[in-house]
Amino acid sequence: MFIQGLTRYISTMKKSKPGTTPAPVHASTGPAGFGDWLTQRLADLGYNLSGQRSGGRSAFAEASGLSPSTVTRLLRGEMPTDTRILRTLAEAIRVPYPEVLVRAGVLTPDELAAVQRPVTTGDRLTPEQAADDLGIYDPAERKVFVNMAHTLRRTAPDDGEQQLAE
Repeated sequence: MFIQGLTRYISTMKKSKPGTTPAPVHASTGPAGFGDWLTQRLADLGYNLSGQRSGGRSAFAEASGLSPSTVTRLLRGEMPTDTRILRTLAEAIRVPYPEVLVRAGVLTPDELAAVQRPVTTGDRLTPEQAADDLGIYDPAERKVFVNMAHTLRRTAPDDGEQQLAE
């Protein structure tokens, strides 16, 4: 249980900027809501979408690897049937893929939460599994993480009380 809590905490901290808390993922308010959100996100990234000939759509299409017609459809709120398009979009606009899935209406916030924090049947998460979940693949970092988790597990008091350093 301790490792699972640590995993969630570290994962949250890795994704957030210092001194901030991660914003909750909000569901789309339908296709038009997704199009409006995407339009605002592209404007925030510096793409000029003020008119048909402003060049912002074409510039974003070229930068993202999406076709201009796909970009136009996404801005209209027309959802693709292939989620790989949404993954490409997420990478291009620098928004976590799960957030794009929720905003596009592919997942609800509750479904996303259930996937991110599945209910376990009492099986303990191993430090190695926690490292995998956190994306810690560098051998040196992984060894430090796994050793720290093992050390904390060994030194944790059985009664739940905090031990004070001597």
